[in-house]
Amino acid sequence: MSFFAPLNPPLRDWQGQTVWIVGASTGIGRATASALHRAGARVTVSARKAEALAAFVAQHPGSQALALDATDPAAVTLAATNLLAQGPLDCVVYCAGHYRAMRAEAMDVADMQRHMAVNYLGALYLLDAVLPALLARGRGHISLVGSVAGYRGLPNSLAYGPTKAALINLAENLYLDLHPRGLGVSIVNPGFVETPLTAGNAFSMPALITPEQAANAMLAGWRCGTFELHFPKRFTLWMQALRLLPDRLFFALVRRVTQ
Repeated sequence: MSFFAPLNPPLRDWQGQTVWIVGASTGIGRATASALHRAGARVTVSARKAEALAAFVAQHPGSQALALDATDPAAVTLAATNLLAQGPLDCVVYCAGHYRAMRAEAMDVADMQRHMAVNYLGALYLLDAVLPALLARGRGHISLVGSVAGYRGLPNSLAYGPTKAALINLAENLYLDLHPRGLGVSIVNPGFVETPLTAGNAFSMPALITPEQAANAMLAGWRCGTFELHFPKRFTLWMQALRLLPDRLFFALVRRVTQ
């Protein structure tokens, strides 16, 4: 295989493709579901908020809603069983998320567990529910929505960052195992996106983008067969550079920039 070949089968034609997005009631998930619907995909949206899902379906004829709590493994399994009974899935996106800024001086273990349950364990429940069918078919794509907050430790990210780091590592492992079996795997690492989750941030959010811009970037990345989709590049490339710094320089730079 050429060094410059796409890491995943490019997803260029969404017409008639079946996509399940978990975490689609607001923000990036909803915007992505809407973009995929416009591109011709048959979209199923899931989240806890049944009213928001019903509104999406009303605005996007041909889509369907499956309300569920991603932290409930039985609910995820039942939803997957019902959906797979209708036919195969071409793409599954885990976009459910929980976020609250937290620092060590005000550590809240219960809320940290909530972060882990929504941001990471829910992804595992979804994978457990859909992987057997995807593997049996030998095709399909799995995309996990992480964050650049998972690259390295950052202020206010005591609870959130570790869960996104876990998703990044999970996606890398999934790629190694599933690519030889014909499945595509991608990790989506956005910078700051204007969503209900980030609305409460009291600090400056550089290069803030809209959910619609995030959705367009995701479709562009899938179209190119990219493994890691990160955006906006004017911010995320700097965040990637931080991963290469020696610890002493990294800590000094982050303290200087954020204090």
